[in-house]
Amino acid sequence: MDSKDPFRDSDYLQKNQYRDSSNLDARAALHRQFSTAVSDWQPWVFELLRLEPGMRVLECGCGPGWLWRQNVDLIPADCHITLTDLSPGMVAEAEVALAESGHRFDFQPANIQALEFADGTFDVVVANHMLYHVPDLAQGLAEVRRVLQPNGRLIASTNGDNHMKELALLVPENVQQTVASWRMRGQGNQLPFRLENGRSLLEPFFAQIDLHLYEDSLWVTEVEPLIAYAFSMIKPEMDVPETAVDYLRQAWAAKIAVDGGIHISKESGVFEAVK
Repeated sequence: MDSKDPFRDSDYLQKNQYRDSSNLDARAALHRQFSTAVSDWQPWVFELLRLEPGMRVLECGCGPGWLWRQNVDLIPADCHITLTDLSPGMVAEAEVALAESGHRFDFQPANIQALEFADGTFDVVVANHMLYHVPDLAQGLAEVRRVLQPNGRLIASTNGDNHMKELALLVPENVQQTVASWRMRGQGNQLPFRLENGRSLLEPFFAQIDLHLYEDSLWVTEVEPLIAYAFSMIKPEMDVPETAVDYLRQAWAAKIAVDGGIHISKESGVFEAVK
């Protein structure tokens, strides 16, 4: 693991970035509000699960349970779904949100690198935009394979190198220098697990791998959701000058006023891997 990368630091992820869903909410809100996709992300991913009655499902990195909250009426009868996350705070939020769902869910904090489940327990394992956070990805994938039944499937989503590439260009260099730890797309920090290398990383563990691409982009017509998105990726201990925030707000508002909005491309998809 690159010790300089906080987004692969389990302690930082658990205690800071994903202590609760606030940072995740800021990023998801931008996509929900300004997406141009025909189908929303969570229903699109849910359809790829192809769940049947009685299946056993494990989600690693469940966050606040959005996948199930948005598709609760589509869950087949008698599906046994276990939701796990490295962050106890995320697990707690998911449990509260799904408490009255009428479906069978189990909740527990868990590290994908050391899953406390017996071999062959699950029909489907879901890893929704989380494998790029795993410090030892090979160990994590080995654990996923172990807990899957024969012919069980991993549904793993991620982004590509060009995902939201325009965002870095929207931040003036003087602001980037002021906020030295800002992790922005398009600045040479490729995801460890991404569309470009996901297949090769999965091949040692899975017999068949298919990639499903999600067609989408953003047309952002309001400044504040974009500001919230950008600053959700800054370390909490960073003291960001208010002048930097004001500068960004004014620059982005001016661009929206002239162009009617800000176009941001997206590059996301799901690897479906069969044991």
